[in-house]
Amino acid sequence: MKVFITGASSGIGAALASAYATRYENEEVILGLAARRSEHLQKLKIQLEKTPQIRCRLYPLDVRDQSALTQAASDFIQHHGAPDTVIACAGVSRGTLTEHQEDIAAFQAVMDINVMGMVHTFQPFISTMRAKGGGQLVGIASVAGVRGLPGAGAYSASKAAAISYLESLRVEMAPCNISVTTIAPGYIRTPMTDVNTYKMPFLMDANVAAIKFIKAIEGKRRFVVIPWQMGWLARLMKFIPPVVWDWAMKKAPYKPRLDWDWL
Repeated sequence: MKVFITGASSGIGAALASAYATRYENEEVILGLAARRSEHLQKLKIQLEKTPQIRCRLYPLDVRDQSALTQAASDFIQHHGAPDTVIACAGVSRGTLTEHQEDIAAFQAVMDINVMGMVHTFQPFISTMRAKGGGQLVGIASVAGVRGLPGAGAYSASKAAAISYLESLRVEMAPCNISVTTIAPGYIRTPMTDVNTYKMPFLMDANVAAIKFIKAIEGKRRFVVIPWQMGWLARLMKFIPPVVWDWAMKKAPYKPRLDWDWL
């Protein structure tokens, strides 16, 4: 089993790496782990490689850097061949308000990481996967991409774009025997949601979510919302008339507008 994961230093990405190591402990697992924070990647590698069958290859990088991801993909392929699965998990969220000029940089960063980071992650692997005869590309979107949430314009827009992009990619890759899976999580307990001061319905621990994600990947699901309760809510959200949605969202809580150290 060979898996390449971005956003692997914490949250869902780290949980996925750990879940793969546990789920396939009776066979060799090679993990390509990419993230900005190299010290977190090193700690994860030490932890995972306590199991003899697990091997990790680390790639400290920013998914906004296309050349860095191209080099990482080339290195992984050179040493291990085409991965079975590539998971674009790197993502960020921050409260944004269009009225504030200082939020323009946040809008740009969210779109670049959550959308273009996904493109940068997949592109350098596709030709090798095609030559191998197939593989699987997995994009982590969000329920927030189903409808625009007030105070989270950048995040909702980026995840809506990710969902549409992955749908296009799925059809494009079908003739190559490359499956594309879109996973739209609800609230998952990660550093990204720890800053939220409002109630988060159906909040799920990252390690629990990771197992469910892997099951969806193994089943080659085209589109899945996790947890299932949020799936029903997402279906309802799609069909609420705009006038009703606007009324319902008037008192919705806003995500905090916090500074980022990587902007």
